[in-house]
Amino acid sequence: MYALLKLLQDGKFHSGEVLGSAMGLSRMAVWKRLQQLEQELDLRLHSVRGKGYRLAEPLSLLDEARHAELSLVDWPVQVYLESDSTNVEAMRQLQGGLRPPFVIMAERQTAGRGRRGRRWVSPFGCNLYFSLAWPVERGARELEGLSLVVGLAVRHVLQGFGLVRVGLKWPNDVLIDGKKIAGILLELVGDPADTCHVIIGIGINVNMHAVPETIDQPWTSMCMETAEQIDRNLLCARLCDALADWLSRHRTKGFSTLRQEWETAHAWQGRDVRLTSGNQAIEGKIMGVNERGALRLLVGGIEKTFSGGELSLRLSHDA
Repeated sequence: MYALLKLLQDGKFHSGEVLGSAMGLSRMAVWKRLQQLEQELDLRLHSVRGKGYRLAEPLSLLDEARHAELSLVDWPVQVYLESDSTNVEAMRQLQGGLRPPFVIMAERQTAGRGRRGRRWVSPFGCNLYFSLAWPVERGARELEGLSLVVGLAVRHVLQGFGLVRVGLKWPNDVLIDGKKIAGILLELVGDPADTCHVIIGIGINVNMHAVPETIDQPWTSMCMETAEQIDRNLLCARLCDALADWLSRHRTKGFSTLRQEWETAHAWQGRDVRLTSGNQAIEGKIMGVNERGALRLLVGGIEKTFSGGELSLRLSHDA
């Protein structure tokens, strides 16, 4: 199916005869493969007599070789047509002996996960589902503020594509004008006191216009903001380059040296919010983050800090 998709990804009409010749298949076999594409990958196809077949919308398929040409770092990259979760696949690869850093990407996830166990909507071929297995070399201290630094890297990449109004929301979201465009999920593998790795999962809405499932919060995508289809291989390459830079700075200098830059990028800095954990809710004003990346909240005139756990942060008027 991947070979057929590569032929169709330009969104132009291709006759059954041409497709069959390119793939060494009969026209009937091509037609059956096209039906399979529609049913299994939920892709819409247009068929016009005398012109052939085309995808309802063009695709920018991920390509390991092209990624290698575009990226400045030489991390091994594996691309899957489908995966349950790129984070889970990265964990499997670690358990199988693959040494980090390495990258796992997929055209679609069947069990993509966001923070707090939420499902990450993962339609085929239009977004970025990306996981970086990263070695932790300096123990638990190297994990301090790590998700915030990853957010800075993602923001830097999006700005490079012309998205100027990108802001961060503590601790894992990337927003444009209050709408979510990307999310980050970090999962630890091993013991920080011994051998330890972290899986850095990043989901970015890239060429998504609409999804059949209901997303329970305002969202946007790169193509909706730029009115252009985004080259996902170029996006992946720039993301790897940015992560290599920002993670190296974080490892050598710590989050404290990046704290001010993160607060400048924080979309909710100084806003009144409600922080919830289970049945407990706390109202306060965001003062920023501390040198370890914990949220600083002014509660009843007293500054308190919060980090980790199953915390949910909302603006007070949205709570």
